[in-house]
Amino acid sequence: MKKISVALLFTIYTTLCFAQAQTYAEKLGYPKGARVIILHVDDAGMSHDSNDGVIKATSLGVANSTSVMMPCPWVPEFKAYLDKHPTLDAGLHLTLTSEWDNYRWGPLAGKAEVPRLVDKQGAMWPSVISVYFNAKPDEVDKEIRAQYDRAITMGFKPTHLDSHMGTLFAKPAFMEKYIQLGIEKQVPVMFPGGDDLFYRAEAKAATIAKLKKENKYTPGMAIPDPAELAGVKAIGEKIWAAGLPVLDDLHNSSYDWNMPDIAHKTDQQIRQWYTNHYIESIGRLSPGLTMVIMHCTNPGDTFQYITNEGKKRKGDLLAMTDPRLCAFLKQKGFILTTWREVMERRVKLGKVE
Repeated sequence: MKKISVALLFTIYTTLCFAQAQTYAEKLGYPKGARVIILHVDDAGMSHDSNDGVIKATSLGVANSTSVMMPCPWVPEFKAYLDKHPTLDAGLHLTLTSEWDNYRWGPLAGKAEVPRLVDKQGAMWPSVISVYFNAKPDEVDKEIRAQYDRAITMGFKPTHLDSHMGTLFAKPAFMEKYIQLGIEKQVPVMFPGGDDLFYRAEAKAATIAKLKKENKYTPGMAIPDPAELAGVKAIGEKIWAAGLPVLDDLHNSSYDWNMPDIAHKTDQQIRQWYTNHYIESIGRLSPGLTMVIMHCTNPGDTFQYITNEGKKRKGDLLAMTDPRLCAFLKQKGFILTTWREVMERRVKLGKVE
């Protein structure tokens, strides 16, 4: 009897371990152990050069998803492209900040409706921290709904929702409004509710680098998990139970990469450097559904007047259109998917507890 009890306990234990180890990718019907990725380009609609970068990255390269900044002036141009390419995975890059010095935009809901979302210029706040200390959750809700409404008014049905500069993740009350909108409209929300192994490792590496720079790092010292990941699994389960897909992980690293002396490098040199970094970092992804975020831009003469980060953003574009990256993904067996596809898979599953 004792042996049977031990065997039964072992069976229960292994069953529970398997259940815990099951990724959201597996729940969506992808093979066990599969590394499934969405190669996503932020900031469509921000500028003509941003639109051009998105179009080139998705039509000539391996990138397969984007999201649109609805308060920005170049949205109509990108909507015209979507009209001709309706299968492109395109969501809403819900925007609560206007970060550039000389190129700015205001809230679609209007200052009278969301007075705490604007600065002294009448534009959105330039930083996440400013939104954090000034915005009210109800005004955040009004603005993201106004952005959704403009998309629908234009005949643009978004494949998903995500957050410009991560502002909607800055405060639980903001994130609640974001998730509530997605559930209500049954539009997937970008949310890493799995084990987040890559994100955790990258965050810890960044913390160590910062401590080393401040001469405060001691080899072997304990580095805590990033605070923003507290409770994500419970939230992920809530989103899944509401009928929406959930990410297992998030690759949001490329904007923090700093190629030495990039201003004086050729496109060929930039492409090699960025492609190498994508190959190395994507190669470290664990099984599951991961969204890889980038900012592909094809900077023209005027982009320099928006930001001095044109070459950095072009690095993303050059990597996405590099045959080496495409070959690497095929060789390593990565499965490319889109928000449209994962939502279709989630809908087929129906209500799953």
